[in-house]
Amino acid sequence: MTRTSDNPADPFKKALAEATKTLADDPDLTVTYSVDPPGMTADAMRLPQVSRRMTREEVLIARGTADALALRRRHHDDAVAAKYSPTGQMARDLYEAMETARCEAVGARSMPGTLGNIDAKIAQEAERKGYSQIRSAQEAPLAQAAGYLIRHLATGRPMPGGAGNVMDLWRPFIEEQAGGTLEHVNEVLADQAAFARLTRQVIKDLGYGDQLGDDPDLEDEEEGEGEETEDQPDTSEGQEESESEEADAEPDQSQEDQQDSSQSKVMMDEAAEMEDGEEAELPESDAPLEPPPPAPHSDADPNYSVYTTDFDEEIKAEDLAEPAELERLRAYLDQQLDPLKGAVSRLANKLQRRLQAQQNRSWEFDREEGILDAGRLARVVANPTTPLSFKVEKDTEFRDTCVTLLLDNSGSMRGRPISIAAICADVLARTLERCQVKVEILGFTTRAWKGGQSRERWLAQGRPQQPGRLNDLRHIIYKGADAPWRRVRSNLGLMMKEGLLKENIDGEALEWAHRRMIGRPEQRKILMVISDGAPVDDSTLSVNAANYLEKHLRDVIAMVERKKAVELIAIGIGHDVTRYYQRAVTITDVEQLAGAMTEQLASLFDSDPRARARVMGIRKAG
Repeated sequence: MTRTSDNPADPFKKALAEATKTLADDPDLTVTYSVDPPGMTADAMRLPQVSRRMTREEVLIARGTADALALRRRHHDDAVAAKYSPTGQMARDLYEAMETARCEAVGARSMPGTLGNIDAKIAQEAERKGYSQIRSAQEAPLAQAAGYLIRHLATGRPMPGGAGNVMDLWRPFIEEQAGGTLEHVNEVLADQAAFARLTRQVIKDLGYGDQLGDDPDLEDEEEGEGEETEDQPDTSEGQEESESEEADAEPDQSQEDQQDSSQSKVMMDEAAEMEDGEEAELPESDAPLEPPPPAPHSDADPNYSVYTTDFDEEIKAEDLAEPAELERLRAYLDQQLDPLKGAVSRLANKLQRRLQAQQNRSWEFDREEGILDAGRLARVVANPTTPLSFKVEKDTEFRDTCVTLLLDNSGSMRGRPISIAAICADVLARTLERCQVKVEILGFTTRAWKGGQSRERWLAQGRPQQPGRLNDLRHIIYKGADAPWRRVRSNLGLMMKEGLLKENIDGEALEWAHRRMIGRPEQRKILMVISDGAPVDDSTLSVNAANYLEKHLRDVIAMVERKKAVELIAIGIGHDVTRYYQRAVTITDVEQLAGAMTEQLASLFDSDPRARARVMGIRKAG
């Protein structure tokens, strides 16, 4: 007997999944429902979660999202999109928004019912982003407006709610600059390549032609011409003769015409020189009417937003307290260090021996010249015909290394955890400096509880929806990589300062530390994060998605591990951080931190990768 599901939403979810597969023309597609943002991979689609209550809004958003993603899967070719994709961020945003609108409009021609579902989705997204409250074009996203206009022109339907507001704010500008190009939208809608060429022309009309990159069609033509002319004879001499004949055949050409042609040649030569690398200023009439968009707040996720950075600070530890207070706090830290002195010294010596062993010289034996190998003389005595054996001293490869310790300075670290973290940073910095390894110590927290000045500004400006990160960051430099330890020794005492530890926004802190490391000259870069769990900032999470900061942290970790310029490891204090970091260890007792930290770092210098894996207990994030 088959047991029926207790969840009243299950029949709807099953029916929607089957309809989505049919609409996408992909019977093997896997459809799931999640609280994570909707998305699509090669073989799966993730739709918004539908609760047991099955509210009207949940149903409409699920249907609209399913239809939009299914139509994109059916009518979008990734290879064609990649071929024509621009290089600049703003141009790419315009290209992507217009392609999304094309897929939805093409699908609506054969399945008009999808339009209403997708309208509901667009209206909900526009409301969530506060589009209806925008009053000037400068505050509205141009890319979204262009996508909305394409959909409106292709379907004839008005855009719902705030989406219509954004489109109307930008429409006069878009039609003034690219109206002639947009007249042909319906002619190329069903042909993705032709539409991509039209999209690139629109981007150029709007003043972002410098972000398009090379013309892919022109490159294809040049490749084809190159293949055709490989076996053809050289006709340059014939061309020169014909040119000279033409010149002789036109003796009556006026002096004015000759001057015009010579001026044209000079202008062409100047243009060629500029294309060879010289950057020239655009004439005022050719300059983009819209200023370039601001750089995204995050390299890992361009969609990660910050309400304001006006109150963020990157500050040296010595600027947060008077020298006398730092010395007093350092003395308190030293008292915490006293009971651990024996164990810490042993760990420091172990690490130092490991690093120095990697730096020692070694020998190459059985060489034809060099220093006589006395250990092989016995065989020469036993058999005089045996040739002498020599050895040569060589240097073991030990790349210049920089280590950054990124310490969570959140309120949950208060007490013993922050003391142990500070002690370990102290020990590692001194030990690594003896081994000529540069070390940098950074900390991250916020300037205030409950949002600080950022939240006050947000409240004063009418509480815009989905403001992004809503707190004042504080990134602390306890020790720069080039600073001698003796000069900044007292800085770590700052962690003992009452009131310093507040919220933790891990993603931005990790990206900040990564950027600092990328600029370092050392060949090898190691970033060690010490934290006690997931990022938490009540102000930000109260007005954004519940996983907003956690998703950004995952995106930053993925970026760091993808670029592979920095080796990333993590130690979690009392919480499992292996779900975020590929190489991580969790400490249940803070007393274990010193040993784990030293072992983790020392293991990175093992030449045997199997030994490294054993020591580090590498486990993939789930």
